Amino acid sequence: MALTRLITRAQLGIDAFEVRVEVHISNGLPAFTVVGLPETAVREARVRVRSAILNSGFEFPARRITVNLAPADLPKTGGRYDLPIALGILAASRQIDITGLGGVACFGELALAGDCCRIDGLLPSLVACQQAGQAVIVPRDNSAEASLLQGLPVRLAVSLAQVCDSLNGGDALAQPAPTATFEPSFRGMDLADVFGQQQARRALEIAAAGGHHMLMMGPPGTGKSMLAQRLITILPPLDEDEAMSSASIRSICHLPVNPSNWRQRPFQSPHHTVSGIALAGGGRLPKPGEVSLAHNGVLFLDELTEFDRRSIEVLREPLETGRIHISRASGKAEFPARFQLIAAMNPCPGGCDSIAACDCSPTQLQRYRHKLSAPLLDRIDIQIELGRLEQRQLLSASRQRGETSAAVRKRVQAARICQLQRQGCLNAHLDNRGLSEVCRLDDGAEAYLLKAIEKLGLSARSYHKLLKVTRSIADLANCQDIGRDHLAEAIACRRQQV
Repeated sequence: MALTRLITRAQLGIDAFEVRVEVHISNGLPAFTVVGLPETAVREARVRVRSAILNSGFEFPARRITVNLAPADLPKTGGRYDLPIALGILAASRQIDITGLGGVACFGELALAGDCCRIDGLLPSLVACQQAGQAVIVPRDNSAEASLLQGLPVRLAVSLAQVCDSLNGGDALAQPAPTATFEPSFRGMDLADVFGQQQARRALEIAAAGGHHMLMMGPPGTGKSMLAQRLITILPPLDEDEAMSSASIRSICHLPVNPSNWRQRPFQSPHHTVSGIALAGGGRLPKPGEVSLAHNGVLFLDELTEFDRRSIEVLREPLETGRIHISRASGKAEFPARFQLIAAMNPCPGGCDSIAACDCSPTQLQRYRHKLSAPLLDRIDIQIELGRLEQRQLLSASRQRGETSAAVRKRVQAARICQLQRQGCLNAHLDNRGLSEVCRLDDGAEAYLLKAIEKLGLSARSYHKLLKVTRSIADLANCQDIGRDHLAEAIACRRQQV
């Protein structure tokens, strides 16, 4: 009778919990049993592991084999348990020595020939191992993800035979190559490509500086999509913690993580036919949706009124809290969703130049406006209207290019550094207590604000968001105190036209 123990990790949502792989070989009729709440792919490991062991030149024990994946109440999915199960069987049958695997987490799906295949959703497990001070053995095809974590002892496995040879005194397993130098990829986009629309460019800069949500309304062809797509070109790159969080979400969604531009902010632009589940996340085993893939980046909803109302209403929770909660019969999951919403829409269903010049019927306009709920609009900090450029303005703007993204990004980055040093977060994420501390108004500005609230009919939430935008405008001007001019510009960015 022999018993061995190894460790690995199970992925549940964006978290990774330690799993003990216990292998027990005893006398009796040949059998291979896997317990510990395994789903179908884990139960099928019996077939893959047996073939991999035989094709790697080892003997498969013709005895009773019991594999326990503890804790028993944690769901186990995927093929990541193949390698630790195979190593446990070989160690329990005295064919290899695993004393060198103390405190080392093993991951890998085995092919029938014994090759170690890539596994999806590995990055959260690697982050958890780094925090726990554990070394890891991962498939060589996962080396790009493993190279992102500096200081984590990583060994790359090509096959089961190679790992066993290393444990028995052979050549040591290879290590991943260092992470490539960060190179942002904007596909040639620059803010200078946008002709005219100075107010919209300024509003975009304010939104970038404070992390504010923004709605642009205007007729077709006025540059709404161009402005939204160029927002990431004026945003600073992600820091290491933010980049790791965003990369972890991509990893569990089975999307590639490029080490050369993994610190670039994500930009998600789902089609207006997207379902609520695809937007918020879900499934039998909950997985992230578009709002989580846009975490620490931008979520762009073009033609906002064409989205199904029930689908976009799921944005209410993440817009306020920066997180999304998903409940299913099989369990619950919570995913980060701290994104910056940029939306664009036409002023009316006919795409007229403005509401004033609209020739749509009152019934059409009313139906069009009711596609967006007041609570959702109330959560959008900046709401501006873009006008159509006249021919002379267009020709003049085409000869005189505006500021480049690099120039604007310097001001945005300086404003963000100021906010982080002062309050530890961006202005858009301030709570009411922090807002009262950093957005104090003098008597003149306060009286001006009271008149604006009464005239615009702002709610308490809109009032707080107006103060946050005002604070961002003052930060861009490198002003410690908020003045009436800053407040006036913020009010101009909050024209509720819908």
